[in-house]
Amino acid sequence: MWLVGATVVDGTGRDPVTDQAVLVENGRITQVGGTPPPGADVVDCSGGMTLVPGLIDAHVHLGLSSDIDASFGKRLSVAELAADMFANCRQTLEAGFTTVRDVGGIDAGLVNVVARGKIPGPRILSCGPVLCQTGGHGYLAPEWEPTHDWSRHDIPGLRSLSLLSDGPDEMRRNAREAFRRGARFLKLCVTGGVVSHHDSLTDTQFSAEEIAVAVQEANARGTYVTVHAHNNQGVRQAVLAGVRGVEHGSQIDDDTAALMAEHDVALVPTLAVVRALLDDATKSGLTADVAARVGVAELGQIEAIHAARRAGVRIGLGSDLIGPDQSGRGTELSIRARIESPMAALVSATSVNADILGIGADTGTIEAGKRADLVGFLGNPLEDPEIFADRDKVGLVIQDGRIVKNLRSL
Repeated sequence: MWLVGATVVDGTGRDPVTDQAVLVENGRITQVGGTPPPGADVVDCSGGMTLVPGLIDAHVHLGLSSDIDASFGKRLSVAELAADMFANCRQTLEAGFTTVRDVGGIDAGLVNVVARGKIPGPRILSCGPVLCQTGGHGYLAPEWEPTHDWSRHDIPGLRSLSLLSDGPDEMRRNAREAFRRGARFLKLCVTGGVVSHHDSLTDTQFSAEEIAVAVQEANARGTYVTVHAHNNQGVRQAVLAGVRGVEHGSQIDDDTAALMAEHDVALVPTLAVVRALLDDATKSGLTADVAARVGVAELGQIEAIHAARRAGVRIGLGSDLIGPDQSGRGTELSIRARIESPMAALVSATSVNADILGIGADTGTIEAGKRADLVGFLGNPLEDPEIFADRDKVGLVIQDGRIVKNLRSL
């Protein structure tokens, strides 16, 4: 299959190339440039289409695809919860995100049905349940509910939000349990969070010893630990314990960014969720007072991006959207384009994210040998970054060499 006539932006940061052909064979890109031979299977991408690598969202919560309070209050059926997850999988792919990293909320059941093609969706790399401490971020039970009832919120084969891990021995046991359930990496909550019920952003969680145990278990599996973290104390403790990634990082200063760069720890900011919660937190099934904490996280993450960039930290991209409407993943690129540049946003969402997820040898750029994950925008998002956020401008989506969306064929 030859894709012809598009402006190709390859995900490396190099300048776009106009009217460049891309050859796809057996699910892989086999040639960039050239001319299709007579009789070739040709997809016409002319008329202003911009072809980019399949987008990667490094911070999703597909397991939180329903009204949050109703979901964990057991007011929704399993059928409705599953339907919301399936719908968000489909619209994620149709928005041009061919790969996502789920950082807590699903188990291998959802990963497998998407991988087997039973429902449309992105390639999913999942940590399974988050590892959090009792009463920490990731623990959403109401105050009146006994802690030992938390596991009853799990839905085997569909959702498992977190495993309570208090002390090094329990951390080791739960890390191994997460891997048994199919985790590709581990995610820990080492500070409080915006949507937490029992803590604040300034709280630090887990001891250095507890974090180090999770790192040991991940290293033994040839993978890594990433952490939900906002404040500098929590970030620094996690970095020194050996984690490889920081999610959010809304209070990272220059000194902490320098420490992250020294230890090659990546940052994944998440601004789309902040904007969605500021607009209306109740749409995600949260109380309106969440907005008071969100504003602090928004400004802090913007400053953290600049600090991380000055220090030379790898900066990925994640949306962190929750609730039934997760259609705004592309908004993350539009926001980041305004903070830095459209090209920087695109590179973060493609080659940098692929590197952070450990799949850079397989995807993230348009070059021979890579998976044929490709997205065609109807227009040039490098000139008009609002195109990133407009799902109707995603005219072509190819995953593993298969066309899964083509607006021009309608």
